[in-house]
Amino acid sequence: MQNIRVTVVRKLLQGELVSGSEQWLIKHAIYYNRHDLTQKNTLMFINRSETINWEEIDKKGPSLVISDKPLEELKKALPNTTVIRVKSTLQAYWKFIEYYRGLFDIPVVALTGTCGKTTTKEMIKHIASKDWNVQASISSKNEPRQSLPYLIGIDETTKAAVFELGLGNTGNIKHQCMIYRPTIGIITNIGVHHLDGCKNLEGYIKAKSEILEGIAEDGTLIINADDENTKKIPLHTFKGKIITIGVQGKADYKASNMQFINNGMKFTLQVAKEKYTVFVPGYGEHQVYNALAAIVAAKEMGMSIQHAISRLKTFKPMARHLEMSTGLKGSTIVDDTWTNNPTSVEAALKVLDTIGKDKKIILILGDIKRLGLFEEKYHREIGSMVAERNIQMLITIGKRAEHIAAQAKKDGTTAEVHVFKDVAGVLELLKPKLDKNTIVLIKGPMSSRSMIEFANHLKEI
Repeated sequence: MQNIRVTVVRKLLQGELVSGSEQWLIKHAIYYNRHDLTQKNTLMFINRSETINWEEIDKKGPSLVISDKPLEELKKALPNTTVIRVKSTLQAYWKFIEYYRGLFDIPVVALTGTCGKTTTKEMIKHIASKDWNVQASISSKNEPRQSLPYLIGIDETTKAAVFELGLGNTGNIKHQCMIYRPTIGIITNIGVHHLDGCKNLEGYIKAKSEILEGIAEDGTLIINADDENTKKIPLHTFKGKIITIGVQGKADYKASNMQFINNGMKFTLQVAKEKYTVFVPGYGEHQVYNALAAIVAAKEMGMSIQHAISRLKTFKPMARHLEMSTGLKGSTIVDDTWTNNPTSVEAALKVLDTIGKDKKIILILGDIKRLGLFEEKYHREIGSMVAERNIQMLITIGKRAEHIAAQAKKDGTTAEVHVFKDVAGVLELLKPKLDKNTIVLIKGPMSSRSMIEFANHLKEI
């Protein structure tokens, strides 16, 4: 955080100094009880309804409390705590965020999409970090409550920021964009996810489209021209520049001649009349889309296409994103337990279509969560995808995933199908089937510790 003197904040918020000194520097900021108070010199916003632990706050002093609580309550503050009373804590919070974000004239990228957000974000960070200090969201920790700490992570040394936007319910993306005020937005794709919070696919698409209003008016929106659901968002309402990426049809940044080589993807990138050869570690067509979005973002941030391409060569694929390892009897274990939704399952199956030629394929598929009333529908669609392929064995784990097995059987799969409630007994079934010619894909929700641990065990055998 860029240090700010307390008196500056008081004047900004037009607050009343109830107690304490205002001649010290704020070095951190939190919303009380949403974020942990761990450091000295922290500003904290406290709602009228919150119970205040004055002793805890004072131990981390000097501390600054911003609140609209009654005066008699705020006067209970201890000596190491400065208290400023405001008319509305919520209004003060947003005014402070607007002020703090306004201190920095830097490119800020915000990403949403069903799949590819975290990988694309990490690619952009990797490209930019060679020469710049980049602030970025951590891993896939993209909940709206994380937005304030991520914003506060920007300081006077920061040259760019890259933030992943989490979506659990309608309004989440709008909320985060109000905090980050991105200059560049990316929609990687729109598949099916979080239907419990958005009611149906149309609601989910509408929630994703909130990013359109969140990008600066003179900003840039990067979209996947091949993605059918992205075409359903009201792009005509966006006032900035739109840049398309694609593999299949027309696009501003188009990839062609895709090849699976040396643990990654090689392809030709065409931008206007220029052509480039690109290599990105990590298998799959979806990885090409991720790379395209990262290259465009880097260019819009002020870097060259050649620089972005050069940096992508050294990108390290993320763990548990189609991560390949050697397992028992020389088998190949493909760990894709990072996330689980219909779009990512289809992407994983497409990778197996290429790397699994002339191999024995074993699929271990777990439950897909957060599909609301459409759980059975989308699990059955995956079962149909499995039935279309030459799979030797299908193992499902979990109650929801039983629909995958049922539909695969209904569609006439030639695979040997097994249904399990949990991972118990799966290893015993697998062991006799494994050899150097076998590929095992294990895919389940990141909330399933048992499937993650099982995947790790398969890799360690």
